[in-house]
Amino acid sequence: MNEKKDFLSQIGNSASIPKKPLVIAELGTSHNGDLIKAKEMTEAAAQAGADCIKFQLVYADEILHPNTGDVILPGGRIKLYDRFKTLETKPEFHAEIKEFTESLGLLYLCTPFGLKSASILHELKLKFVKIASPELNFTGLLEEIAGWKIPALLSTGVSTLGDIERAIDIFKDVKPCLLHCVTAYPAFETDYNLRLLPNLSSVFGVSVGVSDHSLDPELIPVLAYCMGAIVIEKHFCLSRNDPGLDDPIALPPDEFLKMTRAVRNAAETGIEQTIKYYKKEKGDELIEKILGSGIKELAPSEKANYGYTNRSIHALREIKPGESINKGDYAVLRTEKNLRPGLEPFWEKALAGKTAGNIIPAGEGIRFEDIL
Repeated sequence: MNEKKDFLSQIGNSASIPKKPLVIAELGTSHNGDLIKAKEMTEAAAQAGADCIKFQLVYADEILHPNTGDVILPGGRIKLYDRFKTLETKPEFHAEIKEFTESLGLLYLCTPFGLKSASILHELKLKFVKIASPELNFTGLLEEIAGWKIPALLSTGVSTLGDIERAIDIFKDVKPCLLHCVTAYPAFETDYNLRLLPNLSSVFGVSVGVSDHSLDPELIPVLAYCMGAIVIEKHFCLSRNDPGLDDPIALPPDEFLKMTRAVRNAAETGIEQTIKYYKKEKGDELIEKILGSGIKELAPSEKANYGYTNRSIHALREIKPGESINKGDYAVLRTEKNLRPGLEPFWEKALAGKTAGNIIPAGEGIRFEDIL
């Protein structure tokens, strides 16, 4: 357990590449609320080389408006809000799976999506916490987490340098670790631009890692380690045919084990020799495309999601022209594809008491032009 404690002390420091990066198995909600399956997955991930098991504490109302729209899943079309409702779990679930995870000598990690889920996780006395990419601009949530003064991992998918800078500025006491991410499911390996990792570390003075949604078990994790990642996060499943929301892009145990072995081997072999090996095995052109330019920009596969996957301010009810917009009439939510984005979350406090100039339908984003 000492190695894991040492890792936690590295978060926020732009230190040299660690000999052994932390490997996170992202279980998310793939257990579907079944504690027995969650424990089975945790044990399988441990055997496949994971150091840390990550879960998600979901309450649909903290993420989406019921009018968000539909999503097509293997079982057919379903309302996205309703799908998130099925992923809700009680606090007792997380208390028990945290205890079980730590009994195996692993770190427990969880992602909150709003102040309610954050409050529950704070009661569990987390050693560190993870913020998902869509919540990187959720100012109120980041301020709450920063107040805990514990290490935090911030995923940076579908974000700009300005988004990242605003998020980091909130964490004044304990610098976060940035997890470079491409918000696409699956993501193309050639979208990852891994030379960005040392640049982010240098510009912001923080440690870096990668949250990988690509299907290849080795390329992104190993090359990210070579570029300075102290954290490697990858979705884990028992089978890609399981019904979990992320199972189709997750690694089953044999592939996850292949990944962890490849990352550990790179640590033993050395960066220069590892990159040379993969260029020989996969081709110089492919590896150079994956390493990229090192310039921060939205990946081609996620450009269309900017402003929609991220958080903005949405009306919880229909607001008529001339009505006062009060706290409780709006929330900071993900927009997704069928609604219009609203104001950035940092306007949340300033919005209270303003008067509506236009009709604002329930679920739609509240814009500047909607306010008198």
